[in-house]
Amino acid sequence: MSGAVLLRAEGVGKRFGGFTALADVNIELRAGERLGLIGPNGSGKSTFVNCISGDFAAHDGKVTLGGQLLDGLKPHRRARLGLARTFQLPQPFASLTVLENVRVPLLFAGEAAHASARAFECLEQVELAAKADKLPKELTQVEQRRLELARAIALRPQLLIADEAMAGLSHAEVDQIIALLLRMNAAGTAVIMIEHIMRAVTEFSERLVVFVAGRKIADGEPREVLAMPEVEGAYLGKQ
Repeated sequence: MSGAVLLRAEGVGKRFGGFTALADVNIELRAGERLGLIGPNGSGKSTFVNCISGDFAAHDGKVTLGGQLLDGLKPHRRARLGLARTFQLPQPFASLTVLENVRVPLLFAGEAAHASARAFECLEQVELAAKADKLPKELTQVEQRRLELARAIALRPQLLIADEAMAGLSHAEVDQIIALLLRMNAAGTAVIMIEHIMRAVTEFSERLVVFVAGRKIADGEPREVLAMPEVEGAYLGKQ
């Protein structure tokens, strides 16, 4: 975890009418770092990610990626700068094959000349190459998660945000996704993992950030953070 600061969120705030979803959130992520982001439902995790990825416009603060100000940029512009994300519910193009699904972001980015080769390479990375000609409906749940990751990494992102990529998976399938994310990280991609499965978070993360009621209440080494009384009370339900 010795890289330069890759992502910097400063004083990020977001409101929906009179409801404050995020307030004065400050987070730095270094190149190649593995960060876990946890918190109870409604704590602001997804809102924060949506502000980072460009799906929402923050009302306060600013976000930079590699020193580039992201404010005002649409999601596809942020993707071209090296920011990729997965979604809680995979939504592949149902009428396209697995390979064609991975080609889509490459074609959109103007990489048509090598799109098929790069798409197949991504499928190999997520161990889906044998299913390249299948339709998404023919994939298992864990395979659909892998397809979502393959689409996210197609443009070789500097930062991957994995939003509950393990929801609904078995113990063994969770291990498969952790191993896949670790391989991506070892290849140089920084990862923010948003997850409710605590075993996965503690195994994967070098650092843990906790949100409660739209605010960051903890930031540090995972086991130390999980032992904090305020985290145990607010997130783990201990008094």
